[in-house]
Amino acid sequence: MNVVAKDWVAIGDLTDIPRQGARVVKTDAGCIAVFRTVNDEVYALDDRCPHKGGPLSNGIVHGSSVTCPLHNWVFDLATGLAQGADEGAVLTTPAKVESGKILLAVDALASRAAG
Repeated sequence: MNVVAKDWVAIGDLTDIPRQGARVVKTDAGCIAVFRTVNDEVYALDDRCPHKGGPLSNGIVHGSSVTCPLHNWVFDLATGLAQGADEGAVLTTPAKVESGKILLAVDALASRAAG
């Protein structure tokens, strides 16, 4: 994923997250779920399903989607959009991997915390 951001913050090693798994990062903007796919891609989404508030970090990662553990809503990890008949979206934060480190876009985190 090619993402343009002014500054990035390292949040841990890629190996800290199992393939097809997630970890939660607590920020001033709230809890962010950071997901790792089977292909070692990383995505960052709010850790709260808009349907009933379920923790997406406890969901099932499949392909480039995650299924909420409460009511099986499915979200695209890249866009945050609900899939299928479900409506809604989860905020995303730009994420990338460099030299084995997971990085999140600082400007996106700051703008979310401010508003």
